[in-house]
Amino acid sequence: MKYIHKFGIPFLLVIATIFTACAYVSADVSNPTYSITEPQQLINPHEIIEPINELDITGEIIVYYLDVGQGAASFIICDGKTMMIDGGGASSSNLIFSFLDRHGIEHIDYIINTHPHEDHVGGLSGALNKVSAVGAVYCSVTEYDTRAFESFKKYLDEHGAEITIPKPNDTFMLGSAEVLILAPNKNYNDVNNNSIVLKITYGETSFLFKGDAERQSEHDMIEAGYDLSATVLKVSHHGSETSTTYPFLREVMPEIAIISCGSYNQYGHPHDNTLSRLRDADVKVYRTDLQGDIIIRSDGKYLTVETDRNEHIQTNPTDLVVEEFTHIGNINSKKFHRPDCKTLPAEHNQVMLETRDHAIENGYEACQNCKP
Repeated sequence: MKYIHKFGIPFLLVIATIFTACAYVSADVSNPTYSITEPQQLINPHEIIEPINELDITGEIIVYYLDVGQGAASFIICDGKTMMIDGGGASSSNLIFSFLDRHGIEHIDYIINTHPHEDHVGGLSGALNKVSAVGAVYCSVTEYDTRAFESFKKYLDEHGAEITIPKPNDTFMLGSAEVLILAPNKNYNDVNNNSIVLKITYGETSFLFKGDAERQSEHDMIEAGYDLSATVLKVSHHGSETSTTYPFLREVMPEIAIISCGSYNQYGHPHDNTLSRLRDADVKVYRTDLQGDIIIRSDGKYLTVETDRNEHIQTNPTDLVVEEFTHIGNINSKKFHRPDCKTLPAEHNQVMLETRDHAIENGYEACQNCKP
């Protein structure tokens, strides 16, 4: 079941009023008076056999924030043109394939992999397996030594498509929507900060996508003087504490924030500090872990938001209970550390551990540097 939240004037009420008038009132051109006629029998919408093909819809942009667990994937349709931004992890390939099949998508005009981490690139193989044609492909790198990225490149080769690394201020059109590249502005050592950041503007509404870009990238976008304002913000790095800073939020000033993360994920996403900053900025939060797929439609002025479930759930409560973790584990090396250790793993390789005993029980060994 779909739940709908609207931002703007309730158009359906206006349209219903117009159609009601048309059904009950008729004009006699030979006499300037109006007469009441019997209402015509309306079509039962459940008797319509052929569904509307969303690719035929004009006059709006549709943005799907797909529930791919602890990952990120979005699909955009505007004036019959299509774009996919990330695809979740490899385990989401079948989900992405089914989504495209269900919506009759056979061609993707633009594919954007914000950065090559598995939870963003893995499911794109499912998209490439489904469609018969691919247009432009953008990524922050052309080479990355992981099985997920190599699989992505393999299927691109089968389509005869090549990766282009975009530059800040690059623009292109998705139907009547303008897409502007905002980052990365430097060659960062951190893969997350090298994420492609882009803004889609459709009429008076706009959508900002950040991949996993963190504080440094946010700072550099602000310093570059970009117009970062957006109606909808796709929160970076699944709501991690290392992004969505106060200075950045002051520049964006979003009405809506979308957080894509997995239920009860091991990283503690979204972080309470991030949720607190969004509360302070008076931003309405939607979350895939709590609400499933989130669909936003814009006619260029007003937004309509649909969720798969939990329309009225509190997505950003003020009385969050913050779990206390005393140690941080490295899921690759199976070492555990103190939170202040200088050799902490990258965040995407971290797992939070409640106690030293908890770490040892789960097969982790103590770091020899911080000696937890």
